[in-house]
Amino acid sequence: MNIGEIARRAGVSRSTVSYALSGKRAVSEVTRRRILEVIDDVGYRPNASARALAEGRTRTIGLVIPPAGRRLSPIQLGFVADVVAAAGRHELDVVLSPSGGEHDRSFERMVSGRRVDGVILMEVRVQDARAARLERSGLPFVAIGHTAGAAPGCWVDLDYEGLVARCVHHLADLGHQAIALVNRPQAFLDSGYGPARRALDGFNAAAAARSLTVRALCCPDEATAGEACTRDLLAAHPRITGIVTINEAALPGLERALRRSGRTVPRQFSVIGVVGRHWAEQFHPPLTAADVPISDLAERAVGLLAERMTHPGTPARHVMLTPPLSLRASTAPPPRPRTGS
Repeated sequence: MNIGEIARRAGVSRSTVSYALSGKRAVSEVTRRRILEVIDDVGYRPNASARALAEGRTRTIGLVIPPAGRRLSPIQLGFVADVVAAAGRHELDVVLSPSGGEHDRSFERMVSGRRVDGVILMEVRVQDARAARLERSGLPFVAIGHTAGAAPGCWVDLDYEGLVARCVHHLADLGHQAIALVNRPQAFLDSGYGPARRALDGFNAAAAARSLTVRALCCPDEATAGEACTRDLLAAHPRITGIVTINEAALPGLERALRRSGRTVPRQFSVIGVVGRHWAEQFHPPLTAADVPISDLAERAVGLLAERMTHPGTPARHVMLTPPLSLRASTAPPPRPRTGS
């Protein structure tokens, strides 16, 4: 079955069928319905390559992921899966392209070769040459995170600065006076990775506003590192009674370190953070947290990109997500200081 046969059965020209399928020119509603009825009757599906050639589009988007040698975190893996699912609902395919170091050649081939109709850029830094390159190329793109300054182009981000500050205020309202931030790895902070930088800014600003004693440390994205970092923190600063974290991979180790130190959560120690809901619910007891809305991030990003690809002149849009704190069972007032007899 081909377009010629569809045209014959519908009593229209081949070009009219092509216009009805591609939307390049207006076709009357009566004619369009007649064509669609014939298509439904015969089960016609246009060849993807032929349709792409006719439309001048690949119907494929690129998803720029961290370097291939770096293990993706659970949130990142979930985001990739959700982008693929959302793209499928827009009848788009997804090509993964690592970036960073030698992998930047893959990114450059994707951009300069016009192998995709648009790009979703993960792991955006405060100063990000990849975002600038995409802006120069004219290729539609949506960033997950935003750069400093005017932040041109479309982006979807999570308000890490505001959410971490909210976590600090929650602990301060409960009466905690000495708290710590367990951040992402030091290399992330050094490279200007947006969530790590903004989490630290939000933590410091809120702590200063509440006159708290604080410590901020970076931790590799591993449970064993989370245990070691927490153990060392408690040994060096025993007065700390609460932790704020955005490092979900470190949470199992953090939990072990608290348990082995004899600190019961939340009666003797409070933990709060900005993490994926799965990780918050796996913590014992369940973690009070701003749950990272992974599916919403992916859906918004794909939707914005599809809009930009279809209507290139659409003004850039910026979406900042601020999920509420889900109050679970990991925070409580700090233990009262022991008094002498």
